[in-house]
Amino acid sequence: QQPRRATKVSHNKKATSRSPTKISIQAPTMADGYDPKKSRVSDDTLQDFLRGKLTGDLQDVPGIGPAAAKKLAKDDEESERVTNTFQLIGKFLMLKGLDDESEGNKPISPNEHVNRFWHWLAEKDIKAHRSAIVRAIAEKMNQSMPGIYDADAYDSDEE
Repeated sequence: QQPRRATKVSHNKKATSRSPTKISIQAPTMADGYDPKKSRVSDDTLQDFLRGKLTGDLQDVPGIGPAAAKKLAKDDEESERVTNTFQLIGKFLMLKGLDDESEGNKPISPNEHVNRFWHWLAEKDIKAHRSAIVRAIAEKMNQSMPGIYDADAYDSDEE
């Protein structure tokens, strides 16, 4: 089950009562998705999180502040509300599904997994520091489940 992809909607502000509002919907592009290079969290902050114990406080996760924590906790469906780091990690792990297109139903790739989490955060209206949040949770989980995240897949000589 793949998360719905977020779309960008822009409203024509010049619309009057006589002219209908124009809505332009853009489909996600290939550039949409997780990119650790877009993370603006310092290496020191990330390392502190990776070395530290989980307290349950969402704001301990690099990239999550009060506004993001509020958005994660808001949902019509109680089961979709995320109010602590354990639930956030649980959501990350739930998105590690099977690849329906592979023979033998193998798990999705680490790259597809982090992209699913990135898009889920977009659905929760997390706009700022989305890649930082993904990286922090993925690297934290990779400590106890080696191979769930592949940081080397994002290394490149191109800057």
